Amino acid sequence: MNKQPEPTGFSEEQQITLRGPADLADALPYLMGFHPNDSVVMVALHGGRGRFGGRLRLGIPQSESEWPAVAEQLAECLIKGSERRGSRPDAVVVYLCQDPADGETGNRTMERLRPFAQRLRTACGALDVPVLEALCVSDNRYWSYVCPDSRCCPAEGKPLAMPGTSVMAAAATYAGIQVRGSLREMEARLTPAARPSNDAQLGALDSAGSAMVPLLFDEERRKEVSDATLELAGRLVERLGRAPAAGPSLADINDDRLISDEEAASVILGLQDRETRDKAAEWMEGPEAHSALRLWRALARRCVGPYVEHAAAPLTLAGWVSWSTGDEPAARVALALALRIDPHYTFAQLLHEACNQGLDPETLRRCLRGERGTRAPQRGRGTERVAGARSVRVRPAGRGRTRPGSTRPGHGAAGRRRATRPGAQGRRGSATGR
Repeated sequence: MNKQPEPTGFSEEQQITLRGPADLADALPYLMGFHPNDSVVMVALHGGRGRFGGRLRLGIPQSESEWPAVAEQLAECLIKGSERRGSRPDAVVVYLCQDPADGETGNRTMERLRPFAQRLRTACGALDVPVLEALCVSDNRYWSYVCPDSRCCPAEGKPLAMPGTSVMAAAATYAGIQVRGSLREMEARLTPAARPSNDAQLGALDSAGSAMVPLLFDEERRKEVSDATLELAGRLVERLGRAPAAGPSLADINDDRLISDEEAASVILGLQDRETRDKAAEWMEGPEAHSALRLWRALARRCVGPYVEHAAAPLTLAGWVSWSTGDEPAARVALALALRIDPHYTFAQLLHEACNQGLDPETLRRCLRGERGTRAPQRGRGTERVAGARSVRVRPAGRGRTRPGSTRPGHGAAGRRRATRPGAQGRRGSATGR
């Protein structure tokens, strides 16, 4: 579970009056940039007119025993975080969003989550910040845990407004704010789908590990692996950039077809090296940024089976490029997934915190430009090194493969957690690169 404080999306000049629970329920996807499935969302309000401030999202804990502690943590995170950014909230709005379970109605979902809503209200009150409204959104309806008036908040709930028909929708359109679908749909673009081709991808990852992991223990050969990885990734970025544009689902399918299992495996394994990953982060702006984002998404989808933890690197790169190009909702989703896979992945932690604090990504872009500039005079030697690195390229699955179990994560001395940083000790030397 990853807490996600969110900055405001509308400027000070764009004042929108929301009147009651119906308007607040309709505003939620525009505040977040997506429809938050299975989530608790808390929004800070400031001033007498209730200006929206920081917002926070977390997956609803499955175990009710976790609700008291989680409620206290969320209240403290939102309120203390708002104070650090300069202004203590005057009130809070709480949303509990969850689709009904099998055989459950929306009304039953609302009642099941009522104790959690009460815990959140109590936790905020303990910090002297009242909960102005607490809503449950389920099955395309909403309920208020606060409003006692059955005329506006009946026991059976009320339907949500049709998309695009509210004042909030019009204001969001004018402000250029897009709703990117549901959180579930956004995460699906970054996670492997169950399909037969995953067996071939798993074999390619095994073969890539057999070829590459032994080389990572030799500093000179490790540099060759890094150069070969970046050279291949650059070709894939160019290849994706030449592909015609399409809608999200079709684009992802096309991108998967344009990248072979062996190519994906080679880059995935190579990105486990921290220095290689940091150099790959330089595809962050201009025309190549969109193609790089497509590549990182595709690679995250190819981290199948026991290689799921390898997705932390491409997910973090996807989050970085999204943030760098101004798509903060997509950045938070990708970075939250990276931290769900590996909560200690330092690069994702730092980017997640910076994005949530509303920092300017230009600071990091400037640093990466400087790193790229210092290497420019050495590019000639780097190109020669890549040209001579044929021995680190991936062999097709089944051609001279070693036993798969010997190179899969967590199997044997060449396991993923020991591969990337020779000589490093402990968890910080893991292949995720931190």
